[in-house]
Amino acid sequence: MTLLLLTSLLAFYLAWNLGANDVANSMGTAVGSKALTLRQALAIAGILEFAGALLLGQQVSATLATQIINPTYFTPSPQEFISGMIAVVLACGVWLNIATLFGLPVSSSHAVVGAIAGFAWVASGIDGVAWQAIGLIFLTWTITPLVSGAIAAVLYRLIKYWILDQPDPLGHLQEWIPWLSAIAVGTFGCLVFPTLGEKLAAGAPSWICPEGRILPAQQIALGGILTLGLAIAAWKPAQTQVESALIPFQIFSAGFVAFAHGANDVGNAIAPLSAIVYAIETSSIPHESFATPLWVLVIGGVGIVGGLATWGKKVIATVGEGIIPLQPSVGFCVQWGTAVTVLVASQLGFPVSTSHAIVGSVVGIGLVRGGVQFKPLREIALAWVVTIPIAAILTALIFELIHRVQT
Repeated sequence: MTLLLLTSLLAFYLAWNLGANDVANSMGTAVGSKALTLRQALAIAGILEFAGALLLGQQVSATLATQIINPTYFTPSPQEFISGMIAVVLACGVWLNIATLFGLPVSSSHAVVGAIAGFAWVASGIDGVAWQAIGLIFLTWTITPLVSGAIAAVLYRLIKYWILDQPDPLGHLQEWIPWLSAIAVGTFGCLVFPTLGEKLAAGAPSWICPEGRILPAQQIALGGILTLGLAIAAWKPAQTQVESALIPFQIFSAGFVAFAHGANDVGNAIAPLSAIVYAIETSSIPHESFATPLWVLVIGGVGIVGGLATWGKKVIATVGEGIIPLQPSVGFCVQWGTAVTVLVASQLGFPVSTSHAIVGSVVGIGLVRGGVQFKPLREIALAWVVTIPIAAILTALIFELIHRVQT
């Protein structure tokens, strides 16, 4: 019980630092474009990060807990596996804490994957790491910014052509508001409603879900209500500037990113804890059938929200203001490209980097507009690159220390 309590506190510490650092991913562009104040951004992000963590956090957590190491080498010694995962939690929490103090939006995915690989290598040699899975994760990290950047750039080009570059952009926007609302809500619905429906149906009364699931007609009705609500919020005939009229879309997309971020990155915080819980309860290491307990997801969700609410503002300016000038039209496209990419990855169980996606989207639009500040990009890229070896080395050192104390 003492070990489980200590590990839970360490996982909360990791989630806290993850939230403090990665808040820029979900809300940096909304604050940078002045669509939201910092306090408003933190409130929206807190609610939706927690919701994403609870509803969709399972898949990524299972991938990290079961597929980075080679289980053959750790099955005979669950205690060694537990020690390694404790080292992973502590090392990643410390590194994210340091990065946050310097305002660097590092990738928590890099940290956790590097840390788990580092412990496995030290404990069982080079064959203790599942290199094929590592290679697949590295491939998703490479593809993520390209995909999100392409989505954001195409969406921005369309908005620029059909609305911003027209003689009467505000008038054209009023004509496009229903279509933009349908696209926004429709994309969110296709990626979220099926899983959300399963979760809600499990606890819903029979008169709401007579077949034990949310019916397609109910999902369509909910999507219609959200679309209408977004269209009404954006429909402001008295508005005099087209960028101001696009603010509701950016706020909606910022919430979309927060939900996606919670769904994907909570796995980085609680995968080691959930693996430890499994190992303690079963005296064996987790395999593919492993499921994350709800209370572990809650620890991750609460930790992320607490971290972003207290320390998050230190990182926001780097992504929100440092790379390109932001307006609501740009912010909407950046966040949309990011959210779609990250949510698809979450559904597939890939621990992608939300930092990669958001920066890829910002750069994609910056290239379309012909202006990108490369100095902060170099700093961010350097932070990404050094995170993997730092996390791996720090984890290896902590694991060796724990091993010496135990023997």
